[in-house]
Amino acid sequence: MVPHYGADVRIPQVGGPAASLEAPLRFDPPLQRCTFVRRYKRFFADVLLPDGALLTVHCANTGAMTGCHAPDAPAWISDSRNPARTLRHTLEIVEVDGASVAVNTHRANHVVAEAVLAGTVPELGGYPALRREVAYAGRHRVDLLLSRGDARCFVEVKSVTLGAGGGLSRFPDAVSRRATEHLHALTRVVLAGDRAVLFFCALRDDTRAVAPADAVDPVYGAALRAAASAGVEILAYRCAVGPAALTLEARVPVLLDPR
Repeated sequence: MVPHYGADVRIPQVGGPAASLEAPLRFDPPLQRCTFVRRYKRFFADVLLPDGALLTVHCANTGAMTGCHAPDAPAWISDSRNPARTLRHTLEIVEVDGASVAVNTHRANHVVAEAVLAGTVPELGGYPALRREVAYAGRHRVDLLLSRGDARCFVEVKSVTLGAGGGLSRFPDAVSRRATEHLHALTRVVLAGDRAVLFFCALRDDTRAVAPADAVDPVYGAALRAAASAGVEILAYRCAVGPAALTLEARVPVLLDPR
């Protein structure tokens, strides 16, 4: 079960700049290998099981999944073990172009929260309490709110799955007005005197750097650079992706220069 953090959760103050990132989101039971067939109707995917049976699974990804699926690609699914669920299984990982990509973007918030709770993200250390899905900036809900007395840090987590080649991953993979609105909200947080962080969680294990996908959504790219200039901090971490666990592995650079 993946925990949900509502009220304040106390964060153990361990780790630091030299801490290793060992706070995985463990899959229980481990993921089942299959073969990707197709994605359709946005939230559905068909896969082939090892015995040749065709299975329809849930695809928990609101983006376009550009470059993250191909017929006959190796894939892995999770089992909710809930026979009452309409689609009991969920597509979790697809292997494309030699990279393992965690396509269930709902996992990003959990893996980042687990790493922060473990004290293994030094940039977000020093806050003894963490809350999730807290209302802010009008109608928005921030993914993570870290606090230390009156000091607050608002963290928006974005899942990065779009590969651009050469280890470069980009966000978003489709025009996202909502993601742009989040940048404006984070900017208002900074102007009000709090700390704001945009956290790119790269769910591709071949990621070596993250950049805005200006060719996909130039409005978002411009908003990201404006937010950074206003004081919003931009972080990016790569995940280790496997059938047993999803783990925040290492910080990678964010390239904001459009060239």
